[in-house]
Amino acid sequence: MAKIDARIPEGPVAQKWTNYKKNQKLVNPANKRKLDIIVVGTGLAGAAAAASFGEMGFNVKIFTIQDSPRRAHSIAAQGGINAAKNYPNDGDSVNRLFSDTVKGGDYRAREANVYRLAEVSTSIIDQCVAQGVPFAREYGGLLDNRSFGGAQVSRTFYARGQTGQQLLLGAYQALMRQVNLKTVKLYTRNELVDIVLVDGKARGIISRDLVTGETQRHFGHAVVMATGGYGNTFFLSTNAMGSNGSAAWQAYKKGAMFANPCFAQIHPTCIPVHGEFQSKLTLMSESLRNDGRIWVPAKKEDAEAIRAGKLKPTDIAEENRDYFLERRYPAFGNLVPRDVASRAAKERCDAGFGVGTTGLAVYLDFKESIERLGKDVIEARYGNLFQMYEKIVDDNPYDTPMMIYPAIHYTMGGVWVDYELQTTIPGLFCAGEANFSDHGANRLGASALMQGLADGYFVLPYTVQNYLADDIKTPRMTGDEKEFVETEKAVKDRFEKIRNVNGNRSVDSIHKELGLVMWDFVGMARNKEGLQQAIEKIRAIKKEFWSNVRIPGDKEGMNIELEKANRLADFIEIGELMAIDALNREESCGGHFREEFQTEDGEAMRQDDKFAYVSCWEYKGDGQEPELHKEELKFEDVKLIQRNYK
Repeated sequence: MAKIDARIPEGPVAQKWTNYKKNQKLVNPANKRKLDIIVVGTGLAGAAAAASFGEMGFNVKIFTIQDSPRRAHSIAAQGGINAAKNYPNDGDSVNRLFSDTVKGGDYRAREANVYRLAEVSTSIIDQCVAQGVPFAREYGGLLDNRSFGGAQVSRTFYARGQTGQQLLLGAYQALMRQVNLKTVKLYTRNELVDIVLVDGKARGIISRDLVTGETQRHFGHAVVMATGGYGNTFFLSTNAMGSNGSAAWQAYKKGAMFANPCFAQIHPTCIPVHGEFQSKLTLMSESLRNDGRIWVPAKKEDAEAIRAGKLKPTDIAEENRDYFLERRYPAFGNLVPRDVASRAAKERCDAGFGVGTTGLAVYLDFKESIERLGKDVIEARYGNLFQMYEKIVDDNPYDTPMMIYPAIHYTMGGVWVDYELQTTIPGLFCAGEANFSDHGANRLGASALMQGLADGYFVLPYTVQNYLADDIKTPRMTGDEKEFVETEKAVKDRFEKIRNVNGNRSVDSIHKELGLVMWDFVGMARNKEGLQQAIEKIRAIKKEFWSNVRIPGDKEGMNIELEKANRLADFIEIGELMAIDALNREESCGGHFREEFQTEDGEAMRQDDKFAYVSCWEYKGDGQEPELHKEELKFEDVKLIQRNYK
């Protein structure tokens, strides 16, 4: 049975990372050349880690399912990256970023990891500026900041509405420099399909070439997964359609714990669903809430007239508008955390005040900001986002309020890791969104980019080296060892099994069915009866998949439907574990809202005496119930109180 040991260093929280680095084991340059590290994923965490390992002198292999590392989903992040620089001199500090993040996560994150994240955040900005990332600047040339949800200070650095793209280009350049120096070998269109264990340690992976369909064996003294989240379990999400949780799921099936799977984030500012044939949702950056005001008609008859096409939003007088976030949360207004804003929008729509043809939308209005600042200022800040919105909706947001509605965006749950970002499998590390580490039950906006680069540039180079210091006498393996051969055979058998079902239903039709179950029962609002139904329905979908999915084409060569089917098989099982975890956690916290546990005014009600822990699930075999382990959370530096943004 796996053991939970977070391996948190001794000492005050502000000294833990310093103490760790002071006492870590090192590998000398000559020995680094004898050690191989596999990195899976080329987003911010993966690219930064691989570039760092290469610069340090290790031999690195990095894998991506894309045709270029630049296509990793980190590129889609829009609004910004947090750092406790306090450039606006508005009272920010490392300690405030730390406490805001713990509070924003509804006190379900590990203090030590969160403090380290806040501590290294300042170095991230220096690193990126040195790489030439074109952050926005004030007139005098200093780096500009804006505000994001869950904070009363401006600590978010940004590059218009393309921050993720610019940061990824910086990490990509650092990565490709090492590729050119031959310290890193890049494998594109290559997917991790299993992890190889030798004597209980991660010693390599089996990958599948997505162009030829061939499987390959790769050895590494250590393996780092930076493969993103599992939000596409819901079918419709803001994630790229290729984003998947399969690498993390294979780690889980090999013995890595899966932590807090039910913690999924609903982003409040997404373009609403517009039809049953839609396959993806589009994010509108949280940064828009700096200058946009969210409202619905105050009168139900006005909302009904808008839905019927008899009124336009510009016809609604100011006194007949309900700026419901400003009304309910005057201290934070439109910049409350994402889970709070999403539930508030859902409440208004459920009460009959929603707009759009479906009634599942609210307005995000820039009229006041345009009048106050001028259209040119708003265009300079958000021009590409406004352009994207107009292209999709065919409405000009400078003249007409945007319509938005919450959608699945990010997963705070993921592979369990200790303080060193190592899973319960020795030698297997996990970084970025793929792990559970820093955000508790709700991630604050602009913190995903911060975590990815913190893990890749400033944490893994220390912790992986500390692990490898004991491995310098371990010889390289050829890939012909029985563990590699047996794992590869199991992979081929799995793909053959999927191909041989030869049923009648497309992969997407089954995935869409799964997504509807997840959204209806494991989405923004959950309850015991609905979660029990969800588990039954998901198990029926799993049976349907393995008896009736149809995969056209051949197993050799490129077969996108086979790729998708393999990932869907994992999504189905991830969805089941999410529902099991949500059923077990009888409280409301962050993105996990159980209708049975709410305050009189509809806010999340935690049960700290029962659930102040990380849910760590251990795989016990196909068809078997997973086993729950608990990592108790101790709060010594942040007071455990009910969140209040009013």
